[in-house]
Amino acid sequence: MKATIDALIRYGLDRGLIREGDETYIFNRLLETLRLDEVGDSGLPASDSLAALLERLTDDAVKRGVCEDNITARDLFDTALMGALTPWPHEVRERFAALYAESPRAATDWYYRFSCDTNYIRRDRIAKDVKWVYESDYGPLDITINLSKPEKDPRAIAAARLAPQAGYPKCQLCAENEGYAGRMNHPARQNHRIIPLTIAGTPWFWQYSPYVYYNEHCIVFNAEHTPMKVDRAAFCKLFDFITLFPHYFVGSNADLPIVGGSILSHDHFQGGHYEFAMAKAPIETELRFTGFEDVEAGIVKWPMSVIRLTGEDREHIIELADKILGCWRAYTDEAAVILAETDGTPHNTITPIARRRGSAYQLDLVLRNNLTTAEYPLGLYHPHQELHHIKKENIGLIEVMGLAVLPSRLKTELAALQEAMLEGRDLRTDPMLAQHADWAEEILRRREFRRDNAEVILREEVGKVFMRVLEHAGVYKRDEAGRAAFLRFINYVNSK
Repeated sequence: MKATIDALIRYGLDRGLIREGDETYIFNRLLETLRLDEVGDSGLPASDSLAALLERLTDDAVKRGVCEDNITARDLFDTALMGALTPWPHEVRERFAALYAESPRAATDWYYRFSCDTNYIRRDRIAKDVKWVYESDYGPLDITINLSKPEKDPRAIAAARLAPQAGYPKCQLCAENEGYAGRMNHPARQNHRIIPLTIAGTPWFWQYSPYVYYNEHCIVFNAEHTPMKVDRAAFCKLFDFITLFPHYFVGSNADLPIVGGSILSHDHFQGGHYEFAMAKAPIETELRFTGFEDVEAGIVKWPMSVIRLTGEDREHIIELADKILGCWRAYTDEAAVILAETDGTPHNTITPIARRRGSAYQLDLVLRNNLTTAEYPLGLYHPHQELHHIKKENIGLIEVMGLAVLPSRLKTELAALQEAMLEGRDLRTDPMLAQHADWAEEILRRREFRRDNAEVILREEVGKVFMRVLEHAGVYKRDEAGRAAFLRFINYVNSK
């Protein structure tokens, strides 16, 4: 065991997490976490990966009864081990500031690498994610089956249910998570460090997502636990962030249920160093807004309904965006089944995404509506029931931009479905595969499904489903009636 602990300490030295002279102190910190008074040398080889070293130490803790044997308890334990190697918050912030003085890119490159080296971003799990690209009518859509966010096993679920409820931290985005030990119903964050920012004159923080759905996936969050709100101030904050980090994009989830993200209780944005298909999509209809002739505007060729604004004068773009948002919040077009509200419940909002184009600022405004009907109780502009076997969850910011985050169950289900289709089995008698039966039978009618092309075909068909998911989420459909209705809204904005 001593060889394994020594190897973990060497890892910390090699990655710059600790310095020479810290070894004895860190060794004793690790003994404390392991609840050992001393340790003998087992002679085991200790040149393994970080994940293997942590697994070996955690396995030993489980055998000794120090750690429960479930995925949540193991994550809590190995995070505590990494916390012993993670520098103090002030050290991380000082290093980031020094590098930012060189260039924003140098600072973010270091901070992302640091967040991986501390195992806050678990690279071994992210490597297991299943990813491919679907060439759609709108450009290349990224498809992922996410495996890096572990699903809780029954033992972990039972333990979480029995765990005492606590109100600290208030949510998983709060700054108070930095260094928190976690519990069965809240992740450990001893290896987590956040960077303070000032945007729109108010204190914010930013960090990377531990699940990294795309390159350098970051989260920018309010220092206060305050609800999501899309308004003029949000546009200002988005532009402030891309002024600080011009090589990143940043966007906000919508601020209403169904069309919003999974956390509406804490004001936050998501960004990163990645160009999504939507960002690459061209303008298909040029627009002109009265009084804003210096702002290039247009409707984007995209399955969802997107107005793109580009210009050098950021304040003028913000002013126009605020006008469009205000008009959309109040807009009703019954012929297009767009209702601003029903019985006082608002339905219209926007998903905004900001990026730089050289010295210019660009803002995409994705029109959203969360109306529900008897036929579509989960949302009229939400994936319809026939697509739920692939994607049922909310269509948030990441999906809007062209990246499907699909449930982990699909890895197993698609593999089993492929074999069943090749063998000609009755899918409707299989409890796991019955939900895919209509879809699979339709594929078999259209395509020649063989062992040498089966996986490729299923991946293409999953991509096609995701394209339809986005089309369902678009408030204006991509037909003649939809285009006419979209332009009615533009004329409404210009009339105000």
